[in-house]
Amino acid sequence: MIYLDYAATTPMSKESIDIYAQVATSFYGNPTSLHDIGSSAEELLEKSRAELAEVLSCDPEGVYFTSGGSDANITALASMISAHQHKGNHLITSALEHSSILNFFKKMEGEGFEITYLPINSEGLIDPEVVKRAITEQTILASIQHVNGEIGVIQEVDRIGEILAQRDVLFHCDAVQSLGKVPIDIKTAQIDSLSISSHKVYGPKGVGAAYMNPLMKWNAQIPGTTHEGGFRSGTVDVPGIVAFVTSTNSVCNDMMNERVRMKKLRATLLDQMENFEQPFEIEGSETHGIPDVLGLRITHMEGQYIMLECNRYGIAISTGSACQVGSQAPSKVMLALGRTDVEAKQLIRLSFGRYTTIEDVQKTAVILRKIIEK
Repeated sequence: MIYLDYAATTPMSKESIDIYAQVATSFYGNPTSLHDIGSSAEELLEKSRAELAEVLSCDPEGVYFTSGGSDANITALASMISAHQHKGNHLITSALEHSSILNFFKKMEGEGFEITYLPINSEGLIDPEVVKRAITEQTILASIQHVNGEIGVIQEVDRIGEILAQRDVLFHCDAVQSLGKVPIDIKTAQIDSLSISSHKVYGPKGVGAAYMNPLMKWNAQIPGTTHEGGFRSGTVDVPGIVAFVTSTNSVCNDMMNERVRMKKLRATLLDQMENFEQPFEIEGSETHGIPDVLGLRITHMEGQYIMLECNRYGIAISTGSACQVGSQAPSKVMLALGRTDVEAKQLIRLSFGRYTTIEDVQKTAVILRKIIEK
């Protein structure tokens, strides 16, 4: 099968699998245990924390390992808001955010917080000036993702971070989809907290990390928690973390070369689709987006039908975020872009990765043409 759903998840790399097996065999101790076996695991854990901090250009004290991106998002947001809610009850986000963040903010609304959902333009970009106008005296935090997983648009986090810092508003950034694809400088963007995930960069599922600015106050959500400096409960998965950091290093080291290759894959597919009988629309921004993610609408054809037909022909694509699969509602991202319910349901997403070849995208174009003609 041709796999074009890398934005949903990536297969573990051989390097990641090998290091996981090695660590699970030789460093199986609980890193909080005081015996030598536990101490060896703890030493490896702290080495991994330092390595990940180097990739993120941040202080190792601010890196906390989690069970994934959603865990990192929710725990970081809850920890910051509870420590700063005495300053106000206003929060800022956008309709483009991952479901874990949107669901969290919906919960916050039920607890009496006022939420501003920032509008986006036709390409999916948030105007930093709109962010500035949304801030009030009661605003304590804004959560803006770096890269959107459905249409690949890249937000101007540096400019947004500058505006938020000027008004003393905490800045959380979901960087799950951008890790290894787009450089991000935590200090330049003045980001207070950031989330990343292992399974988006060829590491194991069930592992992620949150960065929390060591100079910022945050509250542990479960009193008495000792793991990860009180950030979250549960025995730390040392083999998974080492595999995560190993795969992150590999992906980030090859980032620029892969970006060039992704552009070529995208251009090849779109060139092959130019003469399709059925018109199609590219969603997102060609100039402010990652080439790895291609959101498309083929006129008069529902995305779910195209996805199922592609699967029948041996091609794996999606109709949007994997975390919203099972919902029959139109994509929130498409609706935020101003699309109708019918247009929103036309969305298909093709996302490329390390093992995608030119032949894969050429064959995909042939199959899409066949489905349209049928």
